[in-house]
Amino acid sequence: MCRWLSYIGEPVYLDSLVFEPKHSLVAQSLHAEEAKTPTNGDGFGIGWYGHRSTPGLYREILPAWNDANLQSIAHNIESGLFFAHVRASTGTGTSRSNCHPFAFDKYLFMHNGQIGDYKLVRRELEALIDDKYYCSRQGTTDSELIFYLMLSFGLENDARRAIRKAIETVESAMHRHDITAPFRFTACLSDGENLCAVRYASDDKPPSLYYRKRGSQVIVVSEPLDTESASWIAVDPNQCLHIERDLTVSKEMIHEAA
Repeated sequence: MCRWLSYIGEPVYLDSLVFEPKHSLVAQSLHAEEAKTPTNGDGFGIGWYGHRSTPGLYREILPAWNDANLQSIAHNIESGLFFAHVRASTGTGTSRSNCHPFAFDKYLFMHNGQIGDYKLVRRELEALIDDKYYCSRQGTTDSELIFYLMLSFGLENDARRAIRKAIETVESAMHRHDITAPFRFTACLSDGENLCAVRYASDDKPPSLYYRKRGSQVIVVSEPLDTESASWIAVDPNQCLHIERDLTVSKEMIHEAA
């Protein structure tokens, strides 16, 4: 399983979260504490918003702890909304196009989890991606597939509905193929103004997700960046976390597990 973080608030340098905390994302890439796989060395990526409407993106197949370019970029880029992700592959190849986050137009998306027995439903689900998005797909992961399903289901008009429909569509396809392996979906999405984070699984083991609101910032993480455990709030299973640009935080049930 992967580890990731997202940030929204007053602009900060990326390395203040990616590298500096005791249990930073780079530290988690070597020693994750709440993941099935403690080492996340199958590539990494960062995505950030600046003065333009579309995000910047840097992804690489090296382990995050072994890429000097990441350290230099994170030390010099300042952003008020950014994503960072370290990858542990669940079966698809280690390539730049398979590293998170994924970007399309103004959107960023990243994911921790997997579609159970993905190979059995991949073709059926890919056929549901609208033609205007399909050609933009570069990789082979189930994560990117889910992102393009959400876009095809009207993400630009109603993000909540698109997320729900994507979850329901994946689970329906798995049911038709008699797949008993779980669908796990802890993910984050942004349009450059707001954040939406989801913690969901078809079984009782959704990947971990926490957030912290402090001062002029909100951080959403796979696992806490420090030992101040009281300041981190666990997101409940099957819950969607919405964070507006003014840092208003709201929650709702995203989907009831089957």
